[in-house]
Amino acid sequence: MTHFDAASAEPPHPAARAALLAALDEGWADPARLYRSGRRARMLLDQSRAAVAEVLGCRAREVLFTPSGTAAIHAGVAGVLAGRRRIGNRLVVSAVEHSAVLHAAELHAAAGPHPAGMHNAALENTVATVGVDRLGRVDVEAFAGELRVPGTALACLQAANHEVGTVQPLAPVFEAAVEASVPLLVDAAQVVGRMPVPREWSVLCASSHKWGGPTGVGILAVRKGTRFAPTWAVDEHEDGRVPGAVNLPGVVAAAAALVAREQEREAEAVRLRTLTERLRAALPAVADDIEVFGDPDDRLPNLVAFSCPAVNAEALVLDLDEAGFEVSSGSACTSDSVTPSHVLVAMGAADRGNVRVSLPFGTAEEDVERFLAVLPRVLEKLR
Repeated sequence: MTHFDAASAEPPHPAARAALLAALDEGWADPARLYRSGRRARMLLDQSRAAVAEVLGCRAREVLFTPSGTAAIHAGVAGVLAGRRRIGNRLVVSAVEHSAVLHAAELHAAAGPHPAGMHNAALENTVATVGVDRLGRVDVEAFAGELRVPGTALACLQAANHEVGTVQPLAPVFEAAVEASVPLLVDAAQVVGRMPVPREWSVLCASSHKWGGPTGVGILAVRKGTRFAPTWAVDEHEDGRVPGAVNLPGVVAAAAALVAREQEREAEAVRLRTLTERLRAALPAVADDIEVFGDPDDRLPNLVAFSCPAVNAEALVLDLDEAGFEVSSGSACTSDSVTPSHVLVAMGAADRGNVRVSLPFGTAEEDVERFLAVLPRVLEKLR
């Protein structure tokens, strides 16, 4: 089998495997305890936090570990909204955010007005959604306009889209957010370990298994000065911002994989971009109705999304699986069924027969050529 769904999960990095096994022996104790094994576990946790912070370009104390990237997003959104509730209760998101952000926005909108007898409709929790163009890029002017609306407490914008690969214009949006004194939460799950980590953020979220670390480890980074108030019961773990003990062996493995991936990232990105350029050029010749999505230039180096509207997406995924290729289709956030992609709908693109190919580190040129040879036969069978 050839795994072409790295946007969902990268195969484990060898550095993660080695670090995980070592941490199971050395990092099993509670890092909050003062005895020797506890101190040893604390040292591993501090070292891992510092390593992640260096890659993210922030202070070690600004990095928190969560059970997943989704948990990091939900904690980040809820914590900042709660911390800034005196300023307002308005949330701004793009139409193509990951489902974790959109679900957090739905929960916020459904919560209703603030307590203490505030029943004015203007005080109700509101969410503003900013649209995108045909390439999946957010409208900067519209986003900036929403940031200037009084009562805006938080804005969310992904670093790069998880379904079509388009890199978002974070710099001008962040500049507008700073001018409006609104913190910007950036979902960086698709860029950490694959591209230079953006510096334009107030809160950043990422997920270990996207860069070859283990599942069960998320990153929530909150820059100093960003108001953050947990809305859940807290304890002594993670500076009182994330409840419960961290998955220390997983954290150690995640940090080791990220450090190793960062050393490999630049050269591998160049190589993978060449392979995805080959895919983008060749796919329209496979069938007349194939459309390739996303920005052709300002995009993730390893991801290509395209549609075959005349075929059933679920059947296409299953037949490609039989042919030896693991790809994603429908909503990238749906595991057990293929549903219309909210990203493609927002782009005004076809939402049927869509396929996402995302190449993991180490993908060989012959794997891509083999995929291009297999795809026409699969499509012919389905048609």
